[in-house]
Amino acid sequence: MKALHRALLLPALLCAACALPGRQIEPGETNFVFFLVDDLGWTDIGCFGSSFYDTPNVDRLAASGQRFTNAYAACPVCSPTRASIMAGKHPARMATTDYFGAAQPGGWKRNTRHLPASYEDRLAHEEVTIAEALKESGYATFFAGKWHLGPESHWPETQGFDVNQGGITRGGPYGGKRYFSPYGNPRLEDGPEGEHLPARLAAETVKFIEEKQGEPFLAYLSFYSVHTPLIAREDLKEKYKARKAERGLKVEWGKKGTRKVRHVQEHAVYGGMVEAMDLAVGEVLDALERLGLAEDTVVIFMSDNGGLSTSEGHPTSNLPLRAGKGWIYEGGIREPMVIRWPGVTEPGSVCSEPVTSTDFYPTMLEMAGLPLRPEQHVDGVSLVELLEEGEAPAREAIYWHYPHYGNQGSAPAGAVRAGDWKLIEWYEDGALELYDLSTDIGEAKDLAAEHPEKAQELHAKLVAWRAETGARMSSENPGFDPEERVGR
Repeated sequence: MKALHRALLLPALLCAACALPGRQIEPGETNFVFFLVDDLGWTDIGCFGSSFYDTPNVDRLAASGQRFTNAYAACPVCSPTRASIMAGKHPARMATTDYFGAAQPGGWKRNTRHLPASYEDRLAHEEVTIAEALKESGYATFFAGKWHLGPESHWPETQGFDVNQGGITRGGPYGGKRYFSPYGNPRLEDGPEGEHLPARLAAETVKFIEEKQGEPFLAYLSFYSVHTPLIAREDLKEKYKARKAERGLKVEWGKKGTRKVRHVQEHAVYGGMVEAMDLAVGEVLDALERLGLAEDTVVIFMSDNGGLSTSEGHPTSNLPLRAGKGWIYEGGIREPMVIRWPGVTEPGSVCSEPVTSTDFYPTMLEMAGLPLRPEQHVDGVSLVELLEEGEAPAREAIYWHYPHYGNQGSAPAGAVRAGDWKLIEWYEDGALELYDLSTDIGEAKDLAAEHPEKAQELHAKLVAWRAETGARMSSENPGFDPEERVGR
């Protein structure tokens, strides 16, 4: 892991060196395949540092495209990040700040110092999604997998997608036999007994691409993998059990707040889940090659939040990053991200410029040769100049706002990253933490006391941003018993 730390702090290629000359983009000439993985950690992919999980297909995507080492989800849990991709807005601005289905303050039962902020539990129809924007311009649009952005009245087919295979209210594959058919999913017909969900979603995606190969398309494959329940194909589980034994790996635990945190990647079931996701990615990439569409298709790969390391089976380790899903530390928000834009991104290139999930919307519009919609993607910036010329986006900072108590042990908090500096504010008591990510990617040394001016400068930015977005805040819990507190 120390070697990984050094490699990621000193990327092999700077963005300016990895871009090829730009080209004139004609509307409708660019297809899109977007892979969004659920709960995948930053180091869960081989090309991002994992030596336990096999991910040859994502690795070959990275080898043929550009890998981003400072890519961020807008939130440390799923629904808010997914909404940010669809709408190009920060969850704080839309009040979609927690996973949809989490308890609201009026029904709060946990003994916490604060009540969580209220949140909107659906992606509003007033938002013009990236699918709607592309569809208006003649794109065929397809969604497969996890949606988790509202009730049936707000499922993918109401948000700009022509086809919806499996996108419903639930945040996991909780019907039928979970990751195996029969699925018990009202938007996905059951396959043969025992059919595996990642493979089925890939097959549906390939079928759509085959049918729409003569017109511009958006194929959005949003995996349920690798979210709980932790269930893998038996053959893959046995493969990783054998690998763990061969390498003499044993579980090692650290501590994050009141929670234990996994420090070694050795979970056999999770390994099988990661590989099954990778195999599904491979099926779609192979189809693009077979159909002669690879050179006309932008492929994007991303995760919606950090790997699950402090709760619900603690299946992965995010080291060298701190904590994981549900936490505002890097382990909860930094994601493995790859973009392949044929003719633009240099194969095997690496970019260390900080980017975030709100940026996809304007980037995809510009890639498609379509007008930007600044009234919609208010918080996103186009990455086209970064991809073409290595020019950093014009923004001062990236922000996070999570005024909730997740299931993973954290407490309401916000954060801002400006350059290499990152500030965290804990809303319960106003405590500030300051880190220099250029030398401390693991957020081990809090520098707030050593650099109070920098801490106050960043805190002022965070407060002003919250005011500008209308961010809802957590509030004092009148029923709180300090002797029995939970969280952080």
